[in-house]
Amino acid sequence: MALNGDRENISRAMVHVMKEGQKDTFEKIIAELTPYEVSVQYRGLPKKRRILFLEWLSIDQLVSLLRYVTREEQVRILKKIGPVRSIELLEALKSDELAYLLTDLPDKEVEKLIGEMREEEKKAIRKKMKYPKKTAGRLMISQYVWVHKSYTVKKSVEKLKHFIDFADYLNYVYVIDDEKELIGVASYRDLLLSDPDDRITDVMTSDIVKVHELTKQNEVAKMIGRHDFFSMPVVNDDNVLVGIITADDMLDIVVQEANEDIEMLFASGKSIDFHTKPLVAAYRRLPWLIILLFIGLVSGSIISRFEATLEAVVALAFFMPLIAGMTGNTGTQSLAVVVRGLVTEEINFKSALKLIFRELLVGITLGIICGLIISIIAYVWQGNFILGLVVGSSLVATLIIGTLAGTIIPLILNKFKVDPAVASGPLITTVNDILSLLIYFGIATAFIDKLM
Repeated sequence: MALNGDRENISRAMVHVMKEGQKDTFEKIIAELTPYEVSVQYRGLPKKRRILFLEWLSIDQLVSLLRYVTREEQVRILKKIGPVRSIELLEALKSDELAYLLTDLPDKEVEKLIGEMREEEKKAIRKKMKYPKKTAGRLMISQYVWVHKSYTVKKSVEKLKHFIDFADYLNYVYVIDDEKELIGVASYRDLLLSDPDDRITDVMTSDIVKVHELTKQNEVAKMIGRHDFFSMPVVNDDNVLVGIITADDMLDIVVQEANEDIEMLFASGKSIDFHTKPLVAAYRRLPWLIILLFIGLVSGSIISRFEATLEAVVALAFFMPLIAGMTGNTGTQSLAVVVRGLVTEEINFKSALKLIFRELLVGITLGIICGLIISIIAYVWQGNFILGLVVGSSLVATLIIGTLAGTIIPLILNKFKVDPAVASGPLITTVNDILSLLIYFGIATAFIDKLM
């Protein structure tokens, strides 16, 4: 029973079998759905049906469900299924998934959730939670295989076979010395193509790409993407191997960070999706909008200061929205380019200057072309050559400044270790509105005698 084009029918069937207590039928329906489709069905259910839905899912199905809902919904699910099943579910989660789930919860709530778990499990969770948020230590897992430098290829392969339960993570074997320091890494391919009696030190690669346990997750993402690895070792200050980060887990983080950046770019600030309640969505958007509202009042005060200029040449008002809108648009475009570049590139002083110069040339090019077009339009429309010159030159200047603002502001924020996505599109637009109006009316006032 596929979901394609039949989601409503499945939802109705799901509600019906739960009303009738037909657990066997429910399990058959669930078995034919992908984990994502199960999450869609769960979110689409009436709230009063969700508890039974969760009760009838197996622990493995619950684990899969958690991967497709928000952190807030994950916590609600843990509370709904009760303490016994919560413990089973937490123990079934991978350590990085568990760290993500618990990352924003108060310490008391974390202790309450893990209180009944085995002491060994609690110790591992507490150790992971000590790492700062969004660092390699929070993301890493302990499902990896290490071998001592004295091992042969044959002995290394035997150890890998012994840990077959880690099959999803066994892309590499890590080589350590007597002090447990990481000294090399070998892939499956390296082992298969080597003689069984070869020493692992003759097969391994000693030029290791690794990350420190406190490395920020966005830096880890860059490194995995740059080197195209399936996983990456994590070490501490003493170069001791403490875990690995897998590419698929990193992909989840990249998607999460991209979503957060998009939310910040458009000033929504926190996660808002199709299922967010109207009042909650409004509450999450409101702070930014209020801030931007007060900043926007500056634009009104600028216009009031140039009231005499506007009264003298009413036609200037016709081009105000165009000047402000174009400036805001080009600033937002530059912002998007910079934010994307900061995720994929290493930015230093030289590359930052190169980027600023490149965007300056872009701004000049856009300004000249758009300025010429609007000058001709203004002249033909109003029959005033000087008006066309004022509007055109204003657009040239504001597009250059708008492009530079959209480039420099996120670079400055990044320099001071602030997420550049907080330089949101609406903020850049509002700032550029203010600058564009100052320039526009400043130039118009300088030419007021010739405009009249």
